[in-house]
Amino acid sequence: MTAVRRLSLVDTETGTSSPTRPQGAVRVAIASRDMKNLNAHFGSASKFAVYDVTKEGWHFVEALSFDDASDESGAHKTDGDDRITPKIAALTGCHLLFCLAIGGPSAAKVVAAKIHPIKVPSPSPIEEVLERTRVMLNGTPPPWLRKVLAEAGVGPAKADFEED
Repeated sequence: MTAVRRLSLVDTETGTSSPTRPQGAVRVAIASRDMKNLNAHFGSASKFAVYDVTKEGWHFVEALSFDDASDESGAHKTDGDDRITPKIAALTGCHLLFCLAIGGPSAAKVVAAKIHPIKVPSPSPIEEVLERTRVMLNGTPPPWLRKVLAEAGVGPAKADFEED
């Protein structure tokens, strides 16, 4: 079984963490090896940085760390050890997942969990990914993002694709 560690900020006044998503925010998970950059494949990511992104900016929600990650060789374990399901369970509530790569079966499971995977062609700093997401929220989001926003309760109740 894969162990998951969560690190989240705690409000010192209330003594609670802030897992509730602010109004108008999109929850974003970023696959990382160092918590500074988007630089990991989904299956091999030992860490995920989770942020809430709004039109005004973003704030850190939590860091997820996994003990068992693949080696990016493309080979799958045959001993029945499932590393994907615990990751998806830990990412529940996220709307977007940024990673360098994700296999077809994993992508299907992520989509079934109502998380939209986004493959990024090359590593980049987490702040760049968050800023690009913020800019997309402020502009005219592409149809796929409007659908995600509508499902997240952030965008219009019904996505209007006629103008595309």
